[in-house]
Amino acid sequence: MNIKSWIEIPAGSDFPIENLPFGIGRNRGGQFAAYTRIGDTAVNLSALDGLGVFAGMEFDFSVAFRQPVLNDFIAMGKAAHRVLRNALQAFFAAGSKPDAILMESLTEKVLFPAASVEMLMPVKVTDYTDFYSSIEHATNVGKMFRDPANALLPNWRHLPVGYHGRASSIVVSGTEIRRPRGQTLPAGADAPVFGPGKMLDFELEMAFVVGRSTNLGEPVAAADAEDYIFGFLLFNDLSARDIQSWEYVPLGPFLSKNFGSVVSPWIVTLEALEPFRVKGPEQEPAVLPYLRTEGLRNFDISLEVLIRPENGAENVVCRSNFRHMYWNICQQLAHHTVNGCNITTGDLYASGTISGPEPGSYGSMLELTWRGANPIRLSDGTERKFVNDHDTVIIRGYAAKDGLRIGFGECTTKILPALT
Repeated sequence: MNIKSWIEIPAGSDFPIENLPFGIGRNRGGQFAAYTRIGDTAVNLSALDGLGVFAGMEFDFSVAFRQPVLNDFIAMGKAAHRVLRNALQAFFAAGSKPDAILMESLTEKVLFPAASVEMLMPVKVTDYTDFYSSIEHATNVGKMFRDPANALLPNWRHLPVGYHGRASSIVVSGTEIRRPRGQTLPAGADAPVFGPGKMLDFELEMAFVVGRSTNLGEPVAAADAEDYIFGFLLFNDLSARDIQSWEYVPLGPFLSKNFGSVVSPWIVTLEALEPFRVKGPEQEPAVLPYLRTEGLRNFDISLEVLIRPENGAENVVCRSNFRHMYWNICQQLAHHTVNGCNITTGDLYASGTISGPEPGSYGSMLELTWRGANPIRLSDGTERKFVNDHDTVIIRGYAAKDGLRIGFGECTTKILPALT
């Protein structure tokens, strides 16, 4: 049964009271604090705590709510998160509306129009790993660059392929990213040239935030992995395809991937996504024992990517779903730590490009235009092989079932020209 709130929630909102995502916001006075969101209302959790709403609880959130990132709050653990979610739902539920005196304080100090709060990077990303977990995406890339009859490399069905990325260039939605410069090898050329990349791409991904640290040498079992995961963000792993194709042999991407990746500001918890669990694709051949999982480990989350030219309209270029992922989050974390690699609260793990089985569900321009061979026509009559300067790339995502919608808001970035 859906929970009603005394805060007005517009129809179709990503943020019903069942969601209660977490982020870091800064108000117009320049003060930052932990926030949650209900409908179009941003809730200052530090100020709410200051009014005594959480007094007498078994957990003291006061210090964590005043930090510039959520890492300390996340590290308090799932028991604390559940207690807080329950308290927030009880306080904001219909029928629990405060009296006039408390309501005046809430309006002045706690409740703000979401558009009036600047959302900041929600976590300090201590380390970042990017996976390659969509079989449709890996197959498409293999067909383009290798033998179409043997698109997947021999290891792909046996382990979640991944690489360590650069944490420092992960930024929050709304941050503008410059087109990267680097070496490329033009078609037919014998030597590389230096300059702005010409094949700038988005990658439709989701990322999970680690909620619990481990010691070096301590693996995380697949069956226990969700105990170490706090929640999800939308993730745009911007990529320079022409720079990548020249540099990636033999060690993988470098400058083509570390110039900017963008996350949505609200972290949606696993608890909020519980109703949307689904079975993942059948894995064939059977995976090794340390990667085996039981139950519903994938999530039915609808995703879309839009491109908005400067001063133009939004154009949907892709619709996909997180449920397509071949390797699930538990397998990703288990594989990453099976060798004893330690993890830290705030680590970010991206899914890799999320592509579905149909052309319109491919999660990158590389696939959607088949490396530029089939340009996409936008509503203003222009065409895109890849992302142009001054284009804004927007990712949206939500889960919906039985009248309940849990969403992530937007992950947005504008591409600026390369430095001259």
